[in-house]
Amino acid sequence: MTMTWHVLGAGSLGSLWAARLARAGLPVRLLLRDRARLATYRAAGGLTLVEHGQSSLYPIAAQTPADSTPIRLLLLACKAYDAEAAVASLAHRLTADAELILLQNGMGSQDAAAARLPRTRCILASSTEGAFRDGDFRVVFAGHGYTWLGDPLDPTPPTWLEQLGSTGIPHQWTPDILTRLWRKLALNCAINPLTVLYDCRNGGLLEHPAEVATLCAELGELLSLCGQPAAAEQLEEEVERVIKATAANYSSMHQDVAQGRRTEISFLLGHACAVAHRHQHELPHLNALHGRLVSHLNARGLPTQ
Repeated sequence: MTMTWHVLGAGSLGSLWAARLARAGLPVRLLLRDRARLATYRAAGGLTLVEHGQSSLYPIAAQTPADSTPIRLLLLACKAYDAEAAVASLAHRLTADAELILLQNGMGSQDAAAARLPRTRCILASSTEGAFRDGDFRVVFAGHGYTWLGDPLDPTPPTWLEQLGSTGIPHQWTPDILTRLWRKLALNCAINPLTVLYDCRNGGLLEHPAEVATLCAELGELLSLCGQPAAAEQLEEEVERVIKATAANYSSMHQDVAQGRRTEISFLLGHACAVAHRHQHELPHLNALHGRLVSHLNARGLPTQ
């Protein structure tokens, strides 16, 4: 039986998923935060996906969390700092056999969200796809990537995974999703904060090789400390490769700061430093970077949590 996908988070990745699911003919429902946002969406006529310069409008049905229809399959694609509150607002609608896909940046929010739903299967996702919004309810597909999905508590793939084959969403089920999440966390910690502090595109970090290398060394220590040695392998080489491959791009954290938005610092660099502290392991350069980033955000009146 084909299940209805409920997607909360009409940002770049949430919109990208929703549009491709709808394009494949799968039933999709967007969950928008309130009636005012719902009215704005309906006035727009749906969700627009821009791919290879071509725009396509998908009039996907939408509702608010206050709607009463049951939810069997939920893709949570909101910001990491909104994840826990989002699942709490929808807990009353989840069926007894509901499954939740957590597509958040960084780490920490997944555990908090899962703790709110102790009887719901929570599947973790890590994506390298590129997308950005160039208008309200408009998303531009900016770069092919891959999405890994997995459940640290149950290696059995979910039945709905077969549905993704027709959507054009490159994906793979992995029993080692935590390694993927830790690896991506390290990549983000090595790149995003520095692009904010130096106010540069990713390629600008090629001018700071020693600083990047030092951060990669400490992040490798952290990964090994957390029982993730595979995530630490050749980390510096991959960071350099990502910097070169995305040289013309601004990092997501840089975009947030430039637009005066809250960043996900607590779930990226903040999470890394907090884990090291819990292990009583000193990472001086990462801690110093976190302090510099906090000062930078404070100076701009942006939240530091």
